[in-house]
Amino acid sequence: MDKEKKKPLFRSVLLKASLIFVVSYTISLLVWLGIKGYYGLAVTTIASYAITLFKDVDIVSILRQGDIVSVGFIPQKFGVTILKTTIDVPISNYTFNAPLTFAIMAAFYPYLKRKRIYLEALVILLVVHFLFVFSLEGEKLSGALETQGYAKGGTASQIFWEFLWGFINNMVVRFEPFLIGAYLFFFRNRVPAVKQAQQKKVKK
Repeated sequence: MDKEKKKPLFRSVLLKASLIFVVSYTISLLVWLGIKGYYGLAVTTIASYAITLFKDVDIVSILRQGDIVSVGFIPQKFGVTILKTTIDVPISNYTFNAPLTFAIMAAFYPYLKRKRIYLEALVILLVVHFLFVFSLEGEKLSGALETQGYAKGGTASQIFWEFLWGFINNMVVRFEPFLIGAYLFFFRNRVPAVKQAQQKKVKK
């Protein structure tokens, strides 16, 4: 009897989540196409200034043309010739899954006890996008500075940047919607530690 009762309930939940997903994906895609360029420029700007803390370079230009944000760097220590390195960051390369991710988040909304988890999921999304640009620039700057004679090749630092960029690009960004979905699923009923403490006090 319990199984027979659960079947209609499961179908209802699945249908509701599917409808929310389809509508949300359509809306997210349309909205995202309008704001993607501004978002990409903001993320690239923040990541570019962050990379200057780890590489001996200064930013001389940040320009966006369509889907590409071009960032110009020059070494902080240079000789007679100043060599400029321009790194092109394609926005779509790390944001192509964003509408799908937002749709998955919307589909979970009716079944989340703790709505603050949405903020946590958005923070994860921002960190993933930041790391994509950060690791891309770190890897390309390592190669450019080595070619220009400002850094030595084969160092542990360069190996680290190559590994970080490869991991973020090939693993994290491509599975972004599933990572966010899994996070929402496994932590959807998690009760904050403060509330847990209050509930224990009430029971006593």
